[in-house]
Amino acid sequence: MRLRSSFLLIAAIIIADQTLKFWIKTTFPFGHVTNVLGLEWFRLYFIENEGMAWGWKFGGDWGKMFLTLFRLVAVIFGTWYLVKIIREKYTTGFIVCASLIYAGALGNLIDSMFYGLIFSATDYNTVATFMPDKGYAGLLYGHVVDMLYFPIVRTTYPEWFPGLGGREFEFFSPIFNIADASISIGVITLLIFQKRFLRKEHEEETHPTVETSTETSDRAQVM
Repeated sequence: MRLRSSFLLIAAIIIADQTLKFWIKTTFPFGHVTNVLGLEWFRLYFIENEGMAWGWKFGGDWGKMFLTLFRLVAVIFGTWYLVKIIREKYTTGFIVCASLIYAGALGNLIDSMFYGLIFSATDYNTVATFMPDKGYAGLLYGHVVDMLYFPIVRTTYPEWFPGLGGREFEFFSPIFNIADASISIGVITLLIFQKRFLRKEHEEETHPTVETSTETSDRAQVM
């Protein structure tokens, strides 16, 4: 797989991810839920994530800045590593997985770095505006936009279930974005096919030279 093909895959994911995020932020207030094509199990649920996956966060403003810088370092390292494995001709499957992970990390980094500057604040009654006089946060303090929600199964645990009897059960409950999905697909696929993917496409074959102590004479060559 060539660098150009990897770049096109990454660009396609970034464009799709950012387009959907821009549309969600400038169309709906925070917390808005809408069914896609009238389906109960496929919804757009607009939330913003200040931290990591599943809303985990730590350390207040300092923690948020550290998380954004960590994402930045990861993307810089990922750029170098992606070019490296392409030049060393690793398998197409491995490069595709690495490109998916890279694209997802870059997509969420854009939110974290710039969204606080280019969008106004939003709440349950207010839709964000693009490029306001003043954004809702400074550089590195933007919130990651999530919206994809798939509550495929919604029920309750049976009363006899230890510790959870009678409580609500939902599958699939996380709310995520295209960048998150790209990372997850890349990681899961890599884990499943790691033995096939984690090698170079054209492994150099070495043929050991067999040494012998037998002397070669002119007569032996003739015979």
